[in-house]
Amino acid sequence: MKQIEVQIMGQSYLLGCPDGGESQLRDAVERVDAAMCKIRDAGKVKARDRIAVLASLNLAFDLAAQQAAAAAAPAAVPAATAAAETGEADPKAAQLIQRLDQALAGDGHLL
Repeated sequence: MKQIEVQIMGQSYLLGCPDGGESQLRDAVERVDAAMCKIRDAGKVKARDRIAVLASLNLAFDLAAQQAAAAAAPAAVPAATAAAETGEADPKAAQLIQRLDQALAGDGHLL
């Protein structure tokens, strides 16, 4: 395991990093640093530990919202796949064709 030094809100941290994960870890550090600096710069919270808790809650909430949005939109992926298979440029048309194909599953595909 590799160790890398990073800066979060002006303070240095030495973090363990799995091989090949340095880019992901640095991206995560950038997100945490930006979230913490935004809270600090708003001026309402001064204590570093409170800033860290608020930033982590904000990041966790954003992640949960992204996961919920991804779970709620599984139909978008098949529509894009249908568009690629049929050569259609319009994703709505591809989605409609796919829905018709599903409804007529026993009779074969339209295209």
